[in-house]
Amino acid sequence: MSSLSLGRGLSGEVWMKWLSLVVWALVAFSAVTWGLRWTAVRDVSPVTTAEPQALPEVDTEALARSLGAAPVQTAAAPSLASRFQLLGVLAGGPNAGAALIAVDGKPAKPFRVGAVVSDGLVLQSAQGRRVSLGVALDGAPTLTLDLPVKK
Repeated sequence: MSSLSLGRGLSGEVWMKWLSLVVWALVAFSAVTWGLRWTAVRDVSPVTTAEPQALPEVDTEALARSLGAAPVQTAAAPSLASRFQLLGVLAGGPNAGAALIAVDGKPAKPFRVGAVVSDGLVLQSAQGRRVSLGVALDGAPTLTLDLPVKK
């Protein structure tokens, strides 16, 4: 028996292997091509870039009111005198005495003349129904507090 020879000394079996390789390569190429086409994003219209438009000004207070928010009122900083309430005075002389003072709405505390009351203010003097607060004991008074009048 003689072997079948196609072409320059290649046997039929070798040709079949090469032909099978080429066919499967074409199948793989076709599968990849179709897979990429199916998964590609379809953009039918050309991409156009629109000019950015300026946003209209929004009144945030009007928007808050329309959504039911209560108007917020900014609280003014309390004055220095409104932070202190004089509740009692014990006068004792030129550099003596004490006062019962409530600071920032807290319970009242006793302070002797020369003691720091709050924020660097010192009780300078206690006389009758009045006390003086200042930066230093012998300096000018910054604040003078009077006892409230009895009703």
